Amino acid sequence: MSGETQRLDKWLWFARFFKSRTLASRFCASGRLRINGASVNKAHHGIRQGDVLTFPKGPHIRVVEVLGLGLRRGPASEARTLYNDLEPPPAKRPVAKPVPVARRLRGSGRPTKAERRATDRLREGD
Repeated sequence: MSGETQRLDKWLWFARFFKSRTLASRFCASGRLRINGASVNKAHHGIRQGDVLTFPKGPHIRVVEVLGLGLRRGPASEARTLYNDLEPPPAKRPVAKPVPVARRLRGSGRPTKAERRATDRLREGD
């Protein structure tokens, strides 16, 4: 492990976990992020290679190991080289069978416009 460090919010932005550095900074300040099991609530906290970050992102808990410190916010392929995802692959959801559409007999259910007019004509004849 090298002695170099990088700001936590900057690394999260470089690794493309957040769309802007401001969002990454706010997330760090929320206290929902852990580095090597210790809770962090400062965006300027330094991270090193080998650190393990644990944080909620959407409906999932992300667990990533820092492999490198970024120099810029590059394309997604470059961002993936900055970390190793330690989270197990998502379980395959069973494919839902399509629900059969209920069939109804012709004439049952709500009457058509023509049937309503015929009913109105019968009632007017009284």
